[in-house]
Amino acid sequence: MNLVVNGTAHEAPCETTVHELLGLLGIRPEIVAVEVNGELVLRSNLANTKLAEGDQVEFVTLVGGG
Repeated sequence: MNLVVNGTAHEAPCETTVHELLGLLGIRPEIVAVEVNGELVLRSNLANTKLAEGDQVEFVTLVGGG
């Protein structure tokens, strides 16, 4: 299926969960916040939240600096 991840087109197998997508992209779930179609996905729901064709997914991390 086709997804948009942080503004870039990506393909993923049908019925992929957010947790699986993180794994496919090599992103550790504990370091990101996730939104699907503008809705925050709680970390406890990453493995239960299935993605659908055309979903807009945003991964956000905090960056410290000084």
